[in-house]
Amino acid sequence: MNTIYIKRGEEYELAEQVATIGFFDGVHRGHKFLISRVIDEAGRSGMASAVITFDRHPRQVIQADYQPQLLSTLDEKLLLLSKTRIDNSFVLHFDASLASLSAHDFMQEVLCKQLNVKKLIIGYDNRFGHNRSETFEHYVQYGKELGVEVIRANAFLPDDEKISSSVIRNYLREGKIEVANRLLGYDYTIESRIISGYQNGRKMGFPTANLDVKGCQQLLPASGVYAVMVRLKDSVGWKRGMMNIGHRPTFNGTTTSIEVNLFNFTGNLYGQELLVSFISKIRDEHKFESLEALAEQLKQDKNRVNRFFDEAYNIQENIINKQ
Repeated sequence: MNTIYIKRGEEYELAEQVATIGFFDGVHRGHKFLISRVIDEAGRSGMASAVITFDRHPRQVIQADYQPQLLSTLDEKLLLLSKTRIDNSFVLHFDASLASLSAHDFMQEVLCKQLNVKKLIIGYDNRFGHNRSETFEHYVQYGKELGVEVIRANAFLPDDEKISSSVIRNYLREGKIEVANRLLGYDYTIESRIISGYQNGRKMGFPTANLDVKGCQQLLPASGVYAVMVRLKDSVGWKRGMMNIGHRPTFNGTTTSIEVNLFNFTGNLYGQELLVSFISKIRDEHKFESLEALAEQLKQDKNRVNRFFDEAYNIQENIINKQ
């Protein structure tokens, strides 16, 4: 996949494109369904396939105080897009001038003149242009004027279930990790830097890596204890772990913290970037009457997480053996 960062007004030498446009947060199964339609149409038409996306959430420009809770960073989104077999990912710098363009002007200036789009496949509920005020019928009309065939993709509704980034965010906020992962098509993963913590876990025999909450650009799932898989950003090996998201009520905490206990790991992690994939929620966060009670619960949590992974791997091996 070619990733091309597009600046408004610049000229590019590009082949004819079949494209779709959107923010594509999380690149979930619904997005992949739409992208597969683009790839198929490009193959039939003898053109290149393309995804057009943005370097920031449009509402961050339109609403100055908007704080997005994203499913994926830009880098992760591009990595996920690269796995779809799309030829090109065009990343537009979204600013006030781009936000002010009408759908017609956007199609003329960006899609036609800069990106050489000849066919535009639009998600069934997607809208673009200033204030998103125009309809699909307007896009079709403008396309006829500009030489762009505009096609509406069907909704992707497996088992009559709607898949969207907002639906997935709601499941994560409720701690329904397995449902969110099913709709994503992969395990939800956050990335953050490891910072110094309170050292309370170490004193109980459960040393934790504390993640920078403010530096995490992605949505945090609901408070609670989770079975997770963890790896350092610059490594390839994943390790089991358990993570707590919450306010540390046993220690009378008042701010949100993210702490992950890596199983069978020793070493200094401070300052490194950590990837954490959420597999399942184990329990809610509770206040315990003593550190001894909390330590005992952590032992039970670790045993439960290990049993969960052992059973999951056994199931996967049995499936592979039957194939």
